[in-house]
Amino acid sequence: MLLLALLQAAPDQRLTQHRVTSQNSPAPEPGAEKQTIPSLVEGLRGPNDWWKKRRPQILAHWMKILGKLEPEGRDKQWFGDIRKVRIVDKQDKGEYTRIRLDLPIEQDFYQPHLLLVPKTAETKKQRLPAVVCWTSSTPDYQMPEQWWGEWLAARGYVVLTSWSFIRNYRDGTAARTGAAEKLYERFGRWLPMAKMVHDARREAAYLRSLPYVDGKRLGFIGFSLGAKAAVYVAAFAPDYQAVVALDPHIAVNGGTNWYAPWYLDWLRPWPQIPTPEHTVLSLLNTDPKRPGFEHDHHELMALAAPKAFLLIGGSQAEDTGGDSDDLQSWGYFNRAKEVYALLGMPERIAFASTGDGHQANGPNIDPAWQGWFERRLGGR
Repeated sequence: MLLLALLQAAPDQRLTQHRVTSQNSPAPEPGAEKQTIPSLVEGLRGPNDWWKKRRPQILAHWMKILGKLEPEGRDKQWFGDIRKVRIVDKQDKGEYTRIRLDLPIEQDFYQPHLLLVPKTAETKKQRLPAVVCWTSSTPDYQMPEQWWGEWLAARGYVVLTSWSFIRNYRDGTAARTGAAEKLYERFGRWLPMAKMVHDARREAAYLRSLPYVDGKRLGFIGFSLGAKAAVYVAAFAPDYQAVVALDPHIAVNGGTNWYAPWYLDWLRPWPQIPTPEHTVLSLLNTDPKRPGFEHDHHELMALAAPKAFLLIGGSQAEDTGGDSDDLQSWGYFNRAKEVYALLGMPERIAFASTGDGHQANGPNIDPAWQGWFERRLGGR
């Protein structure tokens, strides 16, 4: 009867967790979908309590999970001047110039990018907004030009396309060929999701160095793998004012693989305390005796406030059993929106639930991200 009631509840009233449909999840958690997602505003008297009490607690907990957000001490030697790019070639694409370049994400690692510069950058005195666009786990870094970049550049946005380091890292490594291990060898305990945030901040720093970019109007959009990065960029990269996550599958333990070594690496023991009790899984699931996790990505969406954050889902089914954000994603969104509402800005977070499938574009997907950036960053 409880499950039937949940199915009949309006999406904007849903507050329950996602059913665990990933067969490879280290935590199957039967019955999780019947558990209420913990409230982040319960007991708070107003915005001050959020900023001074609850938010610092959540942030501290996620810092334990991620290890660090920035390089520390001797790690800094690996990061130089982000402006020292290598220009590969330039093409005139009519309304914009297409520049292939390599960006020095690390001193000895240049990541390929596309920079799309509207022709208006040459004629306008006013600086332009810019959007970083990350691809998914299959096409290369150039695909976001077709998905979003052409549209944005034609409307006065500077665009920088890229991909996560787990798609292309030092010595040609990727997710399944040792990219995460390369990260740990050099930097110690720095989870791949946190490294993605730092890479995105490096890209923002490069954009701010360009004379025609308005550094106060930066956006980020990613699909699938890129959308997973977008969730963490929204929470931990203050450089960006508007973020779009297109089908990340927001539930940390649902139908996708947030547990993988190249994402949150659930089962790796901490180096300083190498026991099963000190893992990312133990920090997400602080009470293993009850179904469902106590910490989830609704906390990251809440940490993003007051940033403009748009979640786009590709499924309007009850449970897709895969990568798409479906009707069960509403619970996490609704909990995060409670924080935005407490702060007096509920319009700055939105969930565009579509039936377009796990795709970067679609008849309902495209108006959602286009309208979001136009309202929040403003191209022309």
